[in-house]
Amino acid sequence: MLERRADGRIIVEAPLSEADVLGLRAGDRVRIQGVLYTARDAAHGRMRQLISEGKPLPFALKGQILYYVGPTPARPGRPIGSAGPTTSSRMDAYTPQLLELGLKGMIGKGYRGRAVLEAMQRFKAVYFMAIGGSGAVLAKRIDAAKVLAFEELGTEAIRELQVHDFPAVVANDAHGGEVFPVATLPWGEKASRVE
Repeated sequence: MLERRADGRIIVEAPLSEADVLGLRAGDRVRIQGVLYTARDAAHGRMRQLISEGKPLPFALKGQILYYVGPTPARPGRPIGSAGPTTSSRMDAYTPQLLELGLKGMIGKGYRGRAVLEAMQRFKAVYFMAIGGSGAVLAKRIDAAKVLAFEELGTEAIRELQVHDFPAVVANDAHGGEVFPVATLPWGEKASRVE
């Protein structure tokens, strides 16, 4: 669900519909509510293997948001430790396939590769950026966390997180919009993304 409030706040509730995704634009500052799933490099590799073997994934991808995070152990009384975003481009090799299977959102830091951006437009998905180095603050927006799969991967296990008012910015939208700088030729034509 996507709600644009009178005070200017944009509330995004996971899971996302295609209409929710299409209602977001690059640069929108949002607060995410609901369930996020964590996955980093190793978990993505395991998911790819399950898909290639025709086996079910640990959670249904349709409409979901993946958070690229490897949280630290929780302190007593807390559901999770520091939970800051990791570099998203490391998951680029896996992402188009997950988008084709129904994934609607991703949260991480840094830019995405061209194949991911094209897949986001084709399958109607959105990439949110969270602020790197803010893991302790972001952890305060996580109300519950449980390991769903690949516990042996430690911090890279797939977790289900229940979040409230989780702050993020739409870095890339389903319309081709992006917030990252683009190199511009002297006559004004866009040359390529600055990488």
